[in-house]
Amino acid sequence: MVLEVKWCGLDYGECIMNGDDVRNVILFGDIYKELGKPELIPEKIKKYRVLKEKYGGYPVLHEGHRDDIYGYVLDNESDAIELFERKELELKTTGEGLEEALSFLQLEDIEVYVVSEMKKSLAPLGSDPITRFLTKHGILKYFKGLITPIGKINYSNSCVDSRYIGLTKVEGTIYELIARDLEDQGIQTGEAVMIGDRARTDIDPAHRRGFKTIQYTGFTDSGQSKADFVIGSFLELKKILRKKAS
Repeated sequence: MVLEVKWCGLDYGECIMNGDDVRNVILFGDIYKELGKPELIPEKIKKYRVLKEKYGGYPVLHEGHRDDIYGYVLDNESDAIELFERKELELKTTGEGLEEALSFLQLEDIEVYVVSEMKKSLAPLGSDPITRFLTKHGILKYFKGLITPIGKINYSNSCVDSRYIGLTKVEGTIYELIARDLEDQGIQTGEAVMIGDRARTDIDPAHRRGFKTIQYTGFTDSGQSKADFVIGSFLELKKILRKKAS
């Protein structure tokens, strides 16, 4: 079976981005040693774990609740936040075969967006943590833009669409607006695919609104979903996605 599509949405945390190494206590050790406050390291690690338990995992915490990291863990200290963002970026990696798969989608002329649950950024869209990650890894060129609850940015012209502010993946409202925008382009939801790791935010809400869905388990396996396909490597996308003819 092959899915014929014209548009693709890719989740960020534990899909495009692997945050495994960010969970290491070395992150906060490096930050507070550099700040000359090594005595704070145990406290910061403890607080970081408290947030992890509160939100059910580090990927959800980093993608959707950065303000809690900045405030509760880092005490809104600007130097600590700057170091956190820099060192976090250094530790994050991408999934196996991601760039090859993105290159394939580009050759197929399938439009690709990041669809993230990022609810807050200290920097405006275009200078946000996700865009910086894509730039650092040389893959920004494959994406048309970024869709989040703080807005949608088109990377080709830096235009920000504020209609997306406050919409979420888990409630499905972000998919509803994507669907309306796609319809305006002459694309039906059945001609669009959403790829992500979590059933609750990436797969099931999109599936209920008519999108094709692919669950990625290369970093984590969140269990059963309504996905049309389940893949463990992005290279598998080359076998199951094709551009739908107009």
